[in-house]
Amino acid sequence: MRRLLTMWAALLAFGLGLPACSQAKETPPIVSAPAAVDPPPKVRELLDLIGDPQVRAWLDQQKASAAAKPQAKSRDDVSPAPAEGELDEMVGRLGRIRAHVASLVADLPNIGEDFSTAGEMLANQFRGPELWRMLRLLVLFVGLGYGLEWLFRRATTRFRARFDEVKLDTVGERLRVVGSRLAFAVGLVLSFAAGSVGAFLAFDWPFLIKELLLGYLLVFLAIRLVLAVGRFLLAPGGAGHPDVSRFRIVPMTTPAARFWHWRLALIVGWFVFGWVLVHDTSLFGVSAETRELLAYALGLVLLAIAIDMVWRAPPSSTPDGLESAEARSRRHAWAAGLSLFFVVLWLTWVIGAMPLFWVLTLCLALPAAIRVTQRSVNHILRPPGHEGALEGPASIAAVCLERGLRALIIIAGVFWLAYVWQINLAEMASRDTLTTRVLRGIITATIVVLVADFVWNITKAVIDARVYDASRASDMSLEEDRKRARLRTLLPILRNMLFVVIVVITALMGLSSLGVEIAPLIASAGVVGVAIGFGAQTLVKDVISGIFYLLDDAFRVGEYIQSGNYRGVVESFSLRSVKLRHQNGPLYTVPFGVLGAIQNMSRDWAIEKLTIGVTYDTDIDKARKIVKKVGQELAQDPELASGILEPLKMQGVQAFGDFAIQLRMKMMTRPGDVQFMARRRALAMIKKAFDANGISFAYPTVQVAGGGAATNGGNDAIGTAVAQKGLELVKPAAGGGA
Repeated sequence: MRRLLTMWAALLAFGLGLPACSQAKETPPIVSAPAAVDPPPKVRELLDLIGDPQVRAWLDQQKASAAAKPQAKSRDDVSPAPAEGELDEMVGRLGRIRAHVASLVADLPNIGEDFSTAGEMLANQFRGPELWRMLRLLVLFVGLGYGLEWLFRRATTRFRARFDEVKLDTVGERLRVVGSRLAFAVGLVLSFAAGSVGAFLAFDWPFLIKELLLGYLLVFLAIRLVLAVGRFLLAPGGAGHPDVSRFRIVPMTTPAARFWHWRLALIVGWFVFGWVLVHDTSLFGVSAETRELLAYALGLVLLAIAIDMVWRAPPSSTPDGLESAEARSRRHAWAAGLSLFFVVLWLTWVIGAMPLFWVLTLCLALPAAIRVTQRSVNHILRPPGHEGALEGPASIAAVCLERGLRALIIIAGVFWLAYVWQINLAEMASRDTLTTRVLRGIITATIVVLVADFVWNITKAVIDARVYDASRASDMSLEEDRKRARLRTLLPILRNMLFVVIVVITALMGLSSLGVEIAPLIASAGVVGVAIGFGAQTLVKDVISGIFYLLDDAFRVGEYIQSGNYRGVVESFSLRSVKLRHQNGPLYTVPFGVLGAIQNMSRDWAIEKLTIGVTYDTDIDKARKIVKKVGQELAQDPELASGILEPLKMQGVQAFGDFAIQLRMKMMTRPGDVQFMARRRALAMIKKAFDANGISFAYPTVQVAGGGAATNGGNDAIGTAVAQKGLELVKPAAGGGA
């Protein structure tokens, strides 16, 4: 093994310093002393290895391959000139892509020779018994990992048994279960890692065995990690857990959860296996171009897995697996688009356009991660006792968690993009070129927009929650009703004003981060504001009048007001006008400047006055008692009791009319619908009570007199008949007058 390490060091030295070695061969060595000095033992071993025929043949082959690549590049003339500007940089990138593709094509004939050389080196280092020994070691440490994981499962049996009994009716219970299941998933991964990788690293292994075995142990560890995370997020379940779907964080059907659970494990496992395999080939002298071709071939398999995954994925929202033809066609179109996107992504990776590759990757990964995060947060923080989110504004906790995670995902994506593009953020902060200024401005503006979005959504959630609570109908006192109406009026206006303020401040900070001087903009905005104020006096008058109407609490949303010829229920506000819905249906949009005096018919209380006419032979005291009794019965009506502030009572005789005594009655009610309902119910009950007690309502009659006695008698008889029927029907006699 020491000889192997020495040979590997020599190969590295040769690969890194090939020009220096060639110069050393051409230039004769300078001897400082005639006496020869015996080299150390390690140097002697290195010289013996270099003198080996196989090693010298392999070194000559690598030297010839390295010399042929610059010649191929010079023949194709693909070496770009030094980039001095943005156009030169683009040309340089295109040239590097062409050179990369050309080097891959030139290395195609050498693939077989590279792998044959690597196979010979592997056969020389690991003969039959040694290779089987490595495989046995791999199986042993993987088995140790599974064994320690099994012991962890046995030790946490009681802990897992609590999951089957716990209820998930409240948000707190769901969060506690999520935390417990996360701790269990972490314990599974750590136990497998300690039993496999930890146990392997506890021993001192030769370099090559350590590199090979550790890489494939990491493959198994990555698969176990993905499976544990999949069980935590997707809860695919099994035969022993019939109700495990209720622990699912990402909402989807059970078939979809099982599909994505195993497919994600397959994708990650194949990716890590390919990465380890490509890394291991470098230990046996395989050239960089051959390793890249191997990686692209493994990536082609990964591409096939991804395309198969998007086409065979089951619907995530239909539990029975049935979907409409329209939904199926949309899903197939989406799968076709994703397949084409994956092919383009693989091609950009193959041609070496890595900046474009990472941009496309983030364009796919960021929206998917944000959508999954939003659905998961809404599912976990759904209202107690419900399977999904209810209608209405989102909760403040859900908005904080969802927007906060989204901001972290986007910021992480930006910094990852800076990392893969090899952008030194510390150096970029100190340099002052056009590119660095633009990049600094973009990063700062992104952070400013994300912070503003977070602040605005939190503010909006708080205001919407208060408005929603104030809008819900419930039994409440008059004072509480007044407070809720005021909240429904002022909070939407406050929300709109805060939105304008946040947008303006965010825009100014974003422009400032991009290097734009905002002081002239602010000064210009002031001048433009003054000019607009002079040119739009009516608009300014409307806005200022609306502010004072709101400060005076003249009206609120839901109140019935009248101003001049405009009357109706206040539906909504803007900064300039108010919308009134008339009882017949028309909607008035009235500017605040033309409202003038306001008559609010929905504030505090309303006096409802009733006037009825009775005949002159009516007993007034008896009528008063009947009206008082009707008022008491009306106040005990469950439908109207909460709206009647003072019961119906008779005030007395209002006036003596030509044919009736006018009786005045009144009652105090809450304004609105209850006022008119109580009036109609009172009139109906008074009519019924008066009829039952022999009190007659008065109505006008007309008597017609003629010239003679016979005629008068006939007319009196007609008048009596008409009076009994309540109608007037007169036929004048001959010679009579009306």
